[in-house]
This record gives sequence, C-alpha cells and structure tokens, in this order.
Amino acid sequence: MGQSVLFSAGEGDSVSLRGTEVTFKVKSDQAEGASCTEWVAAPGFDTGLHVHERLEETWYVLDGELEFRVGEETFKAASGACVFVPPHAPHAFANRNTGPAKFLLMMSPPTHDRYFVELAEILGRSGPPDSEAIAALRAKYDTQQLSSLATGTEPQPATR
Repeated sequence: MGQSVLFSAGEGDSVSLRGTEVTFKVKSDQAEGASCTEWVAAPGFDTGLHVHERLEETWYVLDGELEFRVGEETFKAASGACVFVPPHAPHAFANRNTGPAKFLLMMSPPTHDRYFVELAEILGRSGPPDSEAIAALRAKYDTQQLSSLATGTEPQPATR
C-alpha cells in the first residue's frame, strides 16, 4: 500500500506541453487505482480525437471552460462540471477560449501520467513535433489517435 500525499496549491512536479502546464498531484508510482493531474490548458490546446482500450478518465473543471467530444456528441463543460469517459469511447477535449482553462484529470489505471512526461520531452525539442516518436508513445500508453493533437503555442523546454 502506498503512502498518503499532500500537495498544496502550486506544488507538484510539472511539465509543459508547449504552453499547457500539467502538474502531477498523484503519480502512478504512488497509487494503485488512479493518478491525478492538474492542468492549465493554453488557448488552442486540443487533444484531438482518440480512444483508449483500458484507460478511463475523469475531468473536473476548476476554472474556465473545456469543449468535449465523446463519440458523436460535442458539449461544453464549465467550472464545476465533471466529465467521465470510459474505455473504448472515442473522445477529445479542447480549450477553444482566449484564456486558459484549469482542471483536474484523474486516470485509471494510473500509469497514463507517464505519457505526459514523455510527451513533454518530445514536444520540448525544437522544430515540428516528431510524429513517429509521438505515434510510438501513444502505442506504448494505450492511446489510438484518431485526429491531430494541437498544443496551441510554440515549443518550450520540458521540465520535471
């Protein structure tokens, strides 16, 4: 059994996905059931449509608004909204607004948080994103990409 963890506001290791910040609140090596990340998504951030075979995800919007597509349905989730997506459901989420959107993302099983660390390393390299490296990363972490990812801003170095 893992140990309890407390991160106050602003605490936790973080990475940048070209301007979208992901802070790790509960990492996969600390949890058996789910990991938890806090996001500040830059305007224009869009995961593109994708699907997971095993991973289920839950978003809780803290500030701003996200646009979701789940299957054929598209809807907006504002502050206080909770969205759950089970395995096998094609989905995408995006920040279509002019300001950042802040939210929690819980993932079960918990290993998917490592995907964001490795993605930040790829996106932190100068030049256009390495599509072959990203495709290999997606395959490694139970993600079948159905449309393109957009980060919304220019490359920034990956941090931990």
